[in-house]
Amino acid sequence: MTAVEMTTNEQAKGRFIGVGVGPGDPELITLKALRLIQNASVVSYLANGEGNSQAKNIASEAFAGVTHPQNEIAIVMPMSTDREEANKAYDAGAEAIAAELERGRNVVFLCEGDPLFFGSFAYLLERLEGQFSCQVVPGVSSINAASSALNHPLTVLKESFAVVSGRHSALQIDTALEQHDSVVIMKAGRARPRILTALRKTNRLQDAKYLEYIGRDNERIVQDVSTLEDKAGPYFSLFVVTKSERGTR
Repeated sequence: MTAVEMTTNEQAKGRFIGVGVGPGDPELITLKALRLIQNASVVSYLANGEGNSQAKNIASEAFAGVTHPQNEIAIVMPMSTDREEANKAYDAGAEAIAAELERGRNVVFLCEGDPLFFGSFAYLLERLEGQFSCQVVPGVSSINAASSALNHPLTVLKESFAVVSGRHSALQIDTALEQHDSVVIMKAGRARPRILTALRKTNRLQDAKYLEYIGRDNERIVQDVSTLEDKAGPYFSLFVVTKSERGTR
C-alpha cells in the first residue's frame, strides 16, 4: 500500500470523540461540545439496565437541536464493583463503536464531567486509540462545580491540593487529609462512613463540606458534615475539605 493509499484509508475512517458534558447543569456544556453532539452521525453513552443515561440526560438540550438522523450506541454498564463485568461491557461497546468508525462515521461519546478525569471515556480510548483518530473535548469537572456551588476557593496562595477516591484505603485517605491543605474525596457514596471516620480521626471534620448531584435538580449541600448520616450515600457525591482558617494575602 502506498503512502497516498494509506492516507486515503485513514481519512475514510471516522473519528472517536470524547465529549465532557459537565457534572449536571446542561448550561455548563461548552459550545464545542454542543456543536459536536448536534453534528454527530453517532452518539454513544453509558446506560443502566433500564436504558437510562445520566450523560444523555445532561445533554438533553443539545439533542433538542439535532436536525438529522442520529444513531445511538448505549453501553449498558452493570452497577457492580466487579471489573470483569465492566470490562466486558467496555469491550462490547468498543466493538460497536469501532464498527461505526470503520464505516467512516464520527462517534461522539458523552461523558459526565471531564472525559479524562475519572471518566469512562478513558477505558474506551485505550481500546480504540491505536486503530482510529481520537479527540477529547474537556468538560467542567465535579470538583470545579463543587467549588462554585460552595462559593469557596479550592486553594489559595501556597496551599497544597490533592484528589483521592473513596475507594482508596483508609491509610491513603488519612494521609491525604494529614498532608494536604485542601482535599477532594471523589466517589464518596459507599465509602461515606469510612470518610467520616477519617475526617474525625485527622481532626478535619470542621473543614469538610459534602455535596451530592451537583448542578442537578436534586443537588444537596451539607455545610456541617457532623450532621451527615453515617451511612452510604449516592454514587454522585463528594467531600471538599479546605482549611477553616486561611490567609488572604
